[in-house]
Amino acid sequence: MSRLSIEEIRQHVISQGLVAEISGATLWRWLSRDALRPWQHRSWIFPRDPNFADKAGPILDLYERVWEGVPLGADDYVISADEKTSIQARRRKQPTLPSAPNRPIRVEHEYFREGAWTYLAAWDVHRAKVFGRCEVKSGIAPVDRLVAEVMSQEPYKSARRVFWIMDNCSAHRGQKAAKRLRDTWPNAILIHTPVHASWLNQVEIYFSIVQRKVLTPNDFSSLADLEQRLLAFQCHYERSASPFKWTFTRRDLHALLTKIAGKRLAVAA
Repeated sequence: MSRLSIEEIRQHVISQGLVAEISGATLWRWLSRDALRPWQHRSWIFPRDPNFADKAGPILDLYERVWEGVPLGADDYVISADEKTSIQARRRKQPTLPSAPNRPIRVEHEYFREGAWTYLAAWDVHRAKVFGRCEVKSGIAPVDRLVAEVMSQEPYKSARRVFWIMDNCSAHRGQKAAKRLRDTWPNAILIHTPVHASWLNQVEIYFSIVQRKVLTPNDFSSLADLEQRLLAFQCHYERSASPFKWTFTRRDLHALLTKIAGKRLAVAA
């Protein structure tokens, strides 16, 4: 079994002769005291990009308002952007019942599919501003529309530099995408995250907030309803938003990669 309950663990330790008898409450206290949670798991992946540090380092510097060893100026901005794809609008077959005393919200399990949006968002890392739009699908044109929405307004339009942090999705991959961005917006600089490093992109934190606060439970009467909720939440969130307290630095990255290199050597041995 990949998931064990307290009762299953209790039966196992007794059958193995580790103890003659033990209660579930005692076993729970032991596990809690030692901070052991055998019913939980975390996935992991080794960085596969041979230039991981060289690509991740500049992003971490930008979060600290540094570029190529020089502090950013007041007219430099850092934008983190990405797409959240296939957000379905699920219309429940029975109306959702609001919460009541001693009763949570009740959501019908069955639903009608009303379509799906791709939600593109850009997060101003140091100003805590968010820009977003819903598109039928992802692609170069939708990404360009998001970039234009940001870059066509102040202070980005007149900024000295606007750094755009994006992953390696096909819509903004490689130097071709960087050139396309720069040709349209000369003050825009595209910075790619390493492969399998979405955790470096701060907009993913915003997407996790959207998932919890807007999309769970998923109950929307139509695509228009879903779009309205997503865009309205942007305005709501900005009223109290502050920059994310990002604490992971180049120093932490170096320590992490050193630790991973040691584990790789141990596995190989």
